[in-house]
Amino acid sequence: MVTTVLADLERIWTEPAAPVCRVGVDIANGWELEIMSRYAGTKAVVTGGTHGMGRAIVDALLDGGAEVVLTGRSETTVEKARTDLAARRAHVVRSDAASMADIAALGALVEDTLGAVDAVFVNHGIAEVDHVLEAVTEESYDRQFAVNAKGAFFTVQRLAPLVRDGGAFVLTTVANDLIFPGMSVYSGSKEALRSFGQVFAAEFLPRRIRVNAVAPGFIKTPTMGVAGMSDAERAAFEEQGSAMTPLQRMGTVEEVAAAALFLAFDATFTTGVELAVDGGWAQGIPAATS
Repeated sequence: MVTTVLADLERIWTEPAAPVCRVGVDIANGWELEIMSRYAGTKAVVTGGTHGMGRAIVDALLDGGAEVVLTGRSETTVEKARTDLAARRAHVVRSDAASMADIAALGALVEDTLGAVDAVFVNHGIAEVDHVLEAVTEESYDRQFAVNAKGAFFTVQRLAPLVRDGGAFVLTTVANDLIFPGMSVYSGSKEALRSFGQVFAAEFLPRRIRVNAVAPGFIKTPTMGVAGMSDAERAAFEEQGSAMTPLQRMGTVEEVAAAALFLAFDATFTTGVELAVDGGWAQGIPAATS
């Protein structure tokens, strides 16, 4: 036995040491590989995914190895996304959420392209600043409800059969606990979507499909989510938004995407909730003074 122990000790002393982890290289590479494979094998749909918050969700999914169908209404943003994502596992589709025919066609394309889906991000939406009640037109009202409420409702209806049992829907609403003067129609349409989400969460329980919503506050995007803004109006809107937000800054599209992905893939015991990503605004926290 003594001979065996001595032989083992000699082997330990003479064998080359195991390679030491190169901090900043091996760890960084391992972290990068983890990010690149986090959503490997995942299939997702992102409506309104060609720009802004939706595009940030798409980019994060693709960076993690997912395959994504994304939609946009504007031919310009659709073509740009096709160019940007040509080498990735992305299928860019021009689709108008206000069109029942386009929603039906989207469902058929998703079924043919992806088959079963793990997560659907219903992110599309439009906002029009009406300024005062008297300025709201029937056309503006119909446009916003057609996209934000009706379009979202029937998108969920069409894609639900394609979502795997145990999958997820993530809706994009808005930080609606405080008032948006001049945006009554937009706020109302997003409040409808919030209510839809709560009922969907109950209706999908038998399939263990979770339905949650992310509610952004003031988020810096090229259009600020409002159609037809001039550069001056956008700058004023950003300044006002930062001043009203307790954290005294605009949020980023990446922060919204992180919240949406958390709800879709990490919050596996959470359904029927709305997660505010608004710098504390909807919570009534006093704004920072320094």
